[in-house]
Amino acid sequence: MKVAIVRYNAGNIHSVVHALKRLGVEAVLTDDSAELGSADKVIFPGVGEASTTMKYLKEHNLDKIITGLRQPVLGICLGQQLMCSHSEEGDADCLGIFDVPVLKFQPERHEDKVPHMGWNTIEAVDRSLFKGFDKPEFVYFVHSFYVPVCEWTAAETRYILPFSASLHKDNFYATQFHPEKSGAIGERILQNFLDI
Repeated sequence: MKVAIVRYNAGNIHSVVHALKRLGVEAVLTDDSAELGSADKVIFPGVGEASTTMKYLKEHNLDKIITGLRQPVLGICLGQQLMCSHSEEGDADCLGIFDVPVLKFQPERHEDKVPHMGWNTIEAVDRSLFKGFDKPEFVYFVHSFYVPVCEWTAAETRYILPFSASLHKDNFYATQFHPEKSGAIGERILQNFLDI
């Protein structure tokens, strides 16, 4: 199986490479359209800022490449947010795969810290990425912006308010949390994606 990871100006990509190695998969890190198009699975991870990242994607034609992919694609963290229609982070128009905005957390109480950082539970709604999950499981989050619960919500988490921990539409899957940093549960989610 050929797994390609989208190479762009985002941080944290190498932790995904190492997580896949633990599952026995040697992924290729690339921004080449032919290589991305011929992969069996594509992963679009990252940590960064939405508007500068969208500018980079457009300058390198990666916006058209990603939205045109027909094989299973997994967006992680910033990857999930950039798959949405618009982000309040830098007032950025995003890829529009999921027609839902990305909003900034607004603390309601003194103990509501932004960013949302650390372990929190997910409740699976859609079984594609969460096959074998029969109870809430802990995964690792680091984010200041969130995707509201919507028709494409595949898993839900509550921090300040309920939000989409995962999205799914057609061949596009996404997680707000970091499966590559979520221990055995995260590895199971990555394996489920590889098995799709």
